[in-house]
Amino acid sequence: MEHRRVANTVSGTVSGHVVQADTIGAVHLHQAEPPPRPHQVRPSHGPFVNREPELAALMSALGRIEAGGLGIVVFTGIGGVGKTELIAKFTEEHRARFPGGDLYADLLAYRHGGGVDLPSLLAGFLRALGAEPPAVEAERFTMFRTVTAERRCLFFLDNVEHAAEVRALLPSSGLVVVASRRRLPALRTVGAEVRQLGPLSATAGADLVRAWLGSERGTDGELAALVELCGGLPLALNAVGSQLLDRDNLPVGRVVAELHDREGRLAVLDDGESDLGPTYDLVHERLSPQGRALYRLIGVHPGPFVSAESARAAGVEQAGAALRELRAVHLLDEVVDDGPGTRFRAHDVVRLHAYGRTRELPGRTELLARVVAYYRGRAALADRAMGSRLRLQEESGAELPGFASGAAALEWLHAERANLRAVVEEAAGQRWHGEVWRLCESLWPLYHGRKLYEDWIATHRLGVESAQWDNQPAAVVRMRNQLARAHFERGEHRLAAEQLALASEQLPLVADRRVVGVLHETDGLLCLADGRPGEAVERFTLALAENRGDAHGEIVQSYNLAQALIADGRAREALDVLGGAAERAEDTGDHDMLMKLPLVRARAHRALGQLDLAVAQAADCARRAEERSQVAKEAQAHTLLVSLAAELGDRELAERSRARLGELTGQGPDEGP
Repeated sequence: MEHRRVANTVSGTVSGHVVQADTIGAVHLHQAEPPPRPHQVRPSHGPFVNREPELAALMSALGRIEAGGLGIVVFTGIGGVGKTELIAKFTEEHRARFPGGDLYADLLAYRHGGGVDLPSLLAGFLRALGAEPPAVEAERFTMFRTVTAERRCLFFLDNVEHAAEVRALLPSSGLVVVASRRRLPALRTVGAEVRQLGPLSATAGADLVRAWLGSERGTDGELAALVELCGGLPLALNAVGSQLLDRDNLPVGRVVAELHDREGRLAVLDDGESDLGPTYDLVHERLSPQGRALYRLIGVHPGPFVSAESARAAGVEQAGAALRELRAVHLLDEVVDDGPGTRFRAHDVVRLHAYGRTRELPGRTELLARVVAYYRGRAALADRAMGSRLRLQEESGAELPGFASGAAALEWLHAERANLRAVVEEAAGQRWHGEVWRLCESLWPLYHGRKLYEDWIATHRLGVESAQWDNQPAAVVRMRNQLARAHFERGEHRLAAEQLALASEQLPLVADRRVVGVLHETDGLLCLADGRPGEAVERFTLALAENRGDAHGEIVQSYNLAQALIADGRAREALDVLGGAAERAEDTGDHDMLMKLPLVRARAHRALGQLDLAVAQAADCARRAEERSQVAKEAQAHTLLVSLAAELGDRELAERSRARLGELTGQGPDEGP
C-alpha cells in the first residue's frame, strides 16, 4: 500500500477560523460577534447656518486622523451660542467616516464636588465599545487606550471645564471634539485646535429664522432687528422662534417691539420652555463670591464695558481676579481696541440675565449710585487734564487715579464713550439731575474734539432738562450753549440760534459774566458762518470783554476774534491779536490753545500772501494736534496744508498731507480732501 506524506501548510491571507482534519463530519463554526458601533451623538435640530470656518476645522482634523493618529478640536463660547448643534451637525453628516462609532459624554453629569468621576465615564465608553471595564479603576484608562488603538471613533466631550479632564480621556486614535464654556488654551499643548464660537451674524441669524418661518413672514429689517435683540445667540433665537411658530398670526414686528423693552427680553429669558435662564443660572451659581459681586455690577451697570478700575470703584473686591474668572467662562470678553487700559464686555444676553438677577437687589440703587459717581468723577478729572476752561462744577474725583496727559485723558473718554452716554441716560432716569449736567459739562472736550454729534445732542438735551430741575440757571445756559455748538457744527444754524435764544432768557439770573460770554461766542460763530464777519467781530469783542481776568477765556475769544478779523479783510490786525494771545498762552501753559492758535495764524499769513509762513504755522498746528490726539484739529491743519501746497506747487507736501488725512479719516491717500 502506498503511503503519502502530508504537509500541513496554510498560505495567503487568512481571515477567521482555519480547521485541519483527516475526516470531517459535522462542523459548526461560531463567528465572533462584531464589536458594537455606538451612535451616541444626538441628531442636529433643524436648519444650520454660518459655521463654515468651524466645520472646515473639523474637516481638516478628520483628514489628518484618516491617515492614522489622533485629532483634537475644541470649541469654546458662551452658553447658547451653538457649540453642541455644530458638533451634532458635523457628526450627522460624516458618521460613515467613523467606523468605530461616535460616543458622547456630558461631563456635567459626572461632575461632583468640583471633580469629574472619570473612571465611571470611561466605564461607559468601554461598554459602548464592547469591552468589559476592569474593576480596578486605574486599569480602565489603559484599557481605553488599547481598545481605541485600532478603531476610528469620534468622541464628543461636552461641558468640559478643565484641560486636565480632556487629557485624561484622550484615546489612542480618532477625533476628540470638545465643547466648553470656559477658555481652554492649555489644550494647544497636546495639539488641539482651540476655536472660540461667536454669535451668528445678522445675515446668518436672519437666514436661520427665515428657515423656520418661511419667506412670507417678517421683513428683512424685522428679522435683522430680531437677531440683534437676541444677541445672535441661536438659543435665544430658538426661544423667540418658538413663540412665533406657536402663533401663526403673531406679527414679527410686534415681537421686535416687545423685545426692545428690557423687561420684554427678560420675559423670553425666563420663559419656562426656554433653556436660557437655567443655562446662566447654573454658571452664576458656580461663581466665587467676588465673581458674583462682579456679575451683580454687570446687571446694574448702564453701559456695556467694565474694567478693574470701575469694578473696584463700585466695591468689587479682588476685581482683577473676578474679571479673569468671568472671562474664563465666557461671561466677559476682553475688548480689543486702541483705548487705554483693559476693558471687558459682557454679551447682551449675559447682561440681560445679570439684570434679572439684580433688579430686586436691596442695594441696587446704592450700587448704581457708585457707578454713576465713578464716571462723573473720572470724566471731570479727564476734562481738567486737558487744560483750563470755564467750569461751573466743583472739583471732584480726587480719590480716583488721574491722567498723565491731556491726550491720555481724551483717549480714555473716547474709549468709554458708550458707557458715558449710558450713565448720563440712566442718571437722568433716576432723576439725579446734578450728576447729569455735571457729566455733560465734562464731556465737552470729547464731543467737541471727536465730533460725536449723536451722543453730544442726546446727552445735552438731558443736560438742559436736568439743569432746569436742579435750579441752576448758569448750568442751563451752559448746557444750551454746548447743545447749540453741536447744531452749529452740523450746519443746523436755525436750531443753534433757537438754543441761544432760550439760553438768553436765563441771563438775568446768571452772576458769572463768563457764562454770558459763551453765548456771545457762539453767536459770533453763527455770524461768521452766515457771511457777516463785521457782526462776528462785534460779538467776539463782547465775549472778550466778558472774559477779562480769565486767562483761558481771553485767549479763546482772541482766537475767535482773529478769525472774524481775517474774514473781514483785516488779517494784519488778526496777527496782532494772535501774537498777544500766544504770549498769554505760553505764560499760563495753555497747551490746548497753543495747539489751536497757529492754525488761525496760518490763515492770516495766507490772506497776506505769506505762503511759506502759512505752511510753517499750519505744520506747527498739525504737530501739536497729533501730540494731543486731537484728530479733528489735525485734519483741519492738513486740509489747509493741501491747499497751500497747491498754491505753492509743492507736490511732496500735498502728497504727505493727503496721506495723513487718509490715516485720520480712514480713507486711502488718494481719497483725502
